[in-house]
Amino acid sequence: MLILAAAAPLWRTIDQPVALKGLVAMVGLLVIAWQLWWFLGRHGGGVAARESEAGVQEITITVDGGYAPSRIQVKAGRPLRLSFHRIDPSGCVAQVIFPDFHKTLDLPLEATTSLELPPTEAGVYPFHCGMNMVRGVLEVVD
Repeated sequence: MLILAAAAPLWRTIDQPVALKGLVAMVGLLVIAWQLWWFLGRHGGGVAARESEAGVQEITITVDGGYAPSRIQVKAGRPLRLSFHRIDPSGCVAQVIFPDFHKTLDLPLEATTSLELPPTEAGVYPFHCGMNMVRGVLEVVD
């Protein structure tokens, strides 16, 4: 005859002091807030694109763990050339997408690739990587 004994639990609960529980909760909330700021927050002011002799606004954006600059200011009604220089080997930043313009640009590693956008009306136009984790903003002002 087989007799089953009550099995001992695989682990035991150790009650922690309330202060330690509060500290762990606060650190967790701070980490969450930092991540939200890092991925969704505004990071610094915008950088104005320079205008060439041909009247085309131009700026070079370095892709290395993010876009630098990530906030670009341009004038409305003038053509724009964005040059992306990718040095980050991450697959996430291998593409940049401009959803409002229905444009996608592949970014080869250690190369500079340009995207030309037509004259645009004033507004804020976001852009992002292929995984929508790295983001930037194109601010078109009058």
